[in-house]
Amino acid sequence: MRSTSEQADGPDGPSGEVGGGAGGRPAPEEHAYPDHWEADVVLRDGGTARIRPITADDADRLVSFYEQVSDESKYYRFFAPYPRLSAKDVHRFTHHDFVDRVGLAATVGGEFIATVRYDRIDDRGRPASTPADEAEVAFLVQDAHQGRGVASALLEHIAAVARERGIRRFAAEVLPANTKMIKVFTDAGYTQKRSFEDGSVRLHLDLEPTDRSLAVQRAREQRAEARSVQRLLAPASVAVVGAGRTPGGVGRTVLRNLLGAGFTGRVYAVNPGLGPGETELDGVPAFPSVAAVGAPVDLAIVAVPAERVPEVVADCGEHGVRGLVVLSAGYAESGTEGRARQRALVRQARSYGMRIIGPNAFGIIDTAADVRLNASLAPEMPAAGRIGLFTQSAAIGVALLARLHRRGAGLSSFISAGNRADVSGNDVLQHWYDDPATDVVLLYLESIGNPRKFTRLARRTAAVKPVVVVKGARHSGSAPPGHRVPVTRVPHATVDALLRQAGVIRVDTVTELVDAGVLLAGQPLPAGPRVAILGNSESLGLLTYDACLTEGLRPQRPLDLTTAATPADFRDALAAALADDTCDAVVVTAIPWVGIEGTTEVLAASLREAVAGGGAAGAAKPVVVVHVEMGGLAEALSAATSTRPAPARTRRPTAAAPAPVPQGAPEAPEPPDPAAPARNIPAYPAAERAVRALAEAVRYGQWRRQAADPGRVPEYDAIDQAGAAALIGRVLAERGAGQESRGVTLTTDETGELLGRYGIAVRPALPAPGPDEAVAAAARLGYPVALKTTAPHLRHRPDLGGVRLDLATEEQLRTAYAELTEALGKPEELQPVVQAMAPRGVDTVVRAAIDPAVGAVLSFGLAGAASELLGDTAHRLIPATDRDAAELVRSIRTAPLLFGWRGSAPVDTPALEELLLRVSRLVDDHPEIVSVALEPAVVAPGGVSVLGAAVRLAPPPPTTDLGPRRLPSY
Repeated sequence: MRSTSEQADGPDGPSGEVGGGAGGRPAPEEHAYPDHWEADVVLRDGGTARIRPITADDADRLVSFYEQVSDESKYYRFFAPYPRLSAKDVHRFTHHDFVDRVGLAATVGGEFIATVRYDRIDDRGRPASTPADEAEVAFLVQDAHQGRGVASALLEHIAAVARERGIRRFAAEVLPANTKMIKVFTDAGYTQKRSFEDGSVRLHLDLEPTDRSLAVQRAREQRAEARSVQRLLAPASVAVVGAGRTPGGVGRTVLRNLLGAGFTGRVYAVNPGLGPGETELDGVPAFPSVAAVGAPVDLAIVAVPAERVPEVVADCGEHGVRGLVVLSAGYAESGTEGRARQRALVRQARSYGMRIIGPNAFGIIDTAADVRLNASLAPEMPAAGRIGLFTQSAAIGVALLARLHRRGAGLSSFISAGNRADVSGNDVLQHWYDDPATDVVLLYLESIGNPRKFTRLARRTAAVKPVVVVKGARHSGSAPPGHRVPVTRVPHATVDALLRQAGVIRVDTVTELVDAGVLLAGQPLPAGPRVAILGNSESLGLLTYDACLTEGLRPQRPLDLTTAATPADFRDALAAALADDTCDAVVVTAIPWVGIEGTTEVLAASLREAVAGGGAAGAAKPVVVVHVEMGGLAEALSAATSTRPAPARTRRPTAAAPAPVPQGAPEAPEPPDPAAPARNIPAYPAAERAVRALAEAVRYGQWRRQAADPGRVPEYDAIDQAGAAALIGRVLAERGAGQESRGVTLTTDETGELLGRYGIAVRPALPAPGPDEAVAAAARLGYPVALKTTAPHLRHRPDLGGVRLDLATEEQLRTAYAELTEALGKPEELQPVVQAMAPRGVDTVVRAAIDPAVGAVLSFGLAGAASELLGDTAHRLIPATDRDAAELVRSIRTAPLLFGWRGSAPVDTPALEELLLRVSRLVDDHPEIVSVALEPAVVAPGGVSVLGAAVRLAPPPPTTDLGPRRLPSY
């Protein structure tokens, strides 16, 4: 595919180009190297590449790259045989102004594997400068790297660069036989036009992102990142670098764990200190370097001192290793020098196209029968199961593995990422989303590097399988040493609320993480909150009943089978409860029989028999057991063989060609069948733990059902988006808010005008510097009025007496003014205002704020110190749907005050929800609005009155989950 200037003159371009502008235009002004265009990306096959601008220093790399391109690809690029680049070509393709002419290269190991460039053109196709908003684009991909999604990634990045430089459309000319490149454009999701002219296909792409282009981009991201994790978990060969010559040590331990787990691939030991004649360690081939192995190595486990890791990475990268698990410590967790070492490690590994787990990692495990990988420090291979487990802490990883083992819960895979310098929780979510071997995802996180992306991925994954998260370091105020995370102003409580909105099951402890995990992995989701309770202890049944009420469930009265009940009685009672249409879940409580041995195993068998014989009705209801001092019951229940056949678990990538890039978002994988028989019955030593886990399953099941209909973003009348944009632009221009500005707070009049353009009326408040001015303001507004102070130290503090309400006459107003100034200070200190009285109602607060890491967040709560003290505020991501607004209003603990608590009149919640949605729309339409506060918004039985408002503007903040795909930078 060629650009306009090449069509008539060949690759050399017009004679006036070299040393001047394209097509003879003046040489462009030099612009600084745009280092923010550099990015690491994950390709379709799971490898990585670096995308960066092409500079004049790349001449030799360009020539070398071109020499490795086939004649056919060169023909497709230039529409003619062109075996080599001339000096003019090299100059043209390496000298850019980074505005009207831009070139990007994808590199691996420092060498080019693909290039893309654009030239700005006018409406006649001739070279042009700003304000022309169209550019000709052309690609060239090395044949060895075609099919890896390189061109698609380059298109995303060159389109983002073009939009930044004011270009709105791309034009491209492609030979009809070049179907791969045509597909790159047609699959991108942009609005496009196609024509056939002079034997070539002419394409025009509108670069404005669309829902489809975003869906395509995220589908490609998911496939690429999932594949990159799969390559780490299912290697065909593993080298342990740093395996000691004598037993003991980290490397030798991992080697033995690999062998002890029965890894199905090839294993190599690497130790540069091998003596003469030493060719084996623990019975596997041993070599002094990865290069000496002489066979492909997919995964390297690095267990050498930190200062030796760079030479190991170079050895691995130069010999085609696909990924690294770095167990070595001494990185960012150790201070400033370690942080620099960690950044260098990531950059070096990515330069070779490798991904890293770690450093300071505990290791990875995959239990699939055709893999059986235990590349970790865990001495025992976990049983195969349906749980995927990710931790950022080695100590917590060890504890979770042990607890899950004791509960009889098996794993599909386990990743302990340590400092998670590269592979993170987001990557493993991408993998587990469509992993057929994983039904439940458990995550222990000490930091969230990209909350916006994590929330998006968690919502998508939670729609098909449960995601349970426990967050460590919640109250420390900072990320753990070694974790690189963006600065965020959003409190942890807000992030937690947003995660719950995304369907994440948030728990507080690792015990709760395991409790929820074993239930969700072994039992179907409940259809509702109705709980049947049965057992042989009345007291334990009542404790369970109380626990259900505490968790918001709807328990039935406990069925007391008495202490004389036999295992057969338990079986019959459980079978009856499972057949009962008035309950959605069953809790079985049990205490030991006195003087009778061997009943534990019999009871477990009886409960399993009842579940297995319950048919479809029984299979659709979860069953949990609460036991007191019944040693062995949990083991007996979990030892039951599954009544649901396990799916075939083949993880290792095959040599088949990668799946084609989808046209839109990826189809959701089939969720676990809720009607399938349960595999085991979880048992808990305390009623509170069992009920808490069950309650989380109930809430998650409800979210899953609601997620099928997330609501809509309604359209409202009286919205002037263009007028609001003009006002915002004028204010930012007049106040000089540059990129370094902390923002501009709108005046009262500007705030009222802006909100008014979105149908949000703010009751006017007139200044009253003296009693006469107060009387005049009241006459203008009409009695009754309120007199209030607006001084910052008194604002929203009615407890200090700075507000006088229902002043119906001039005399009352003058008296209140005198009392106010006498008690609190001079008028110039108090800044009093007069405002018309609003209808009586409930005072609420509506806020919206933009955080660079999380995005735009809409918040709601009742006004007053009590709500602030209790943190009784609800949050939703913007744009909010009508369902979000309804849930926002109802999710605060003080919501009953809005719905007629203690005989009071219910307020107009539909009007309140509309106000929330209008604020959401305002902030979503205008990213320059970084905060909005409506305080108070008085909700009466017949409408909402906004009495105070504040708006702050700033240049749009950078976001972490929009724009082209890229890995976190170092």
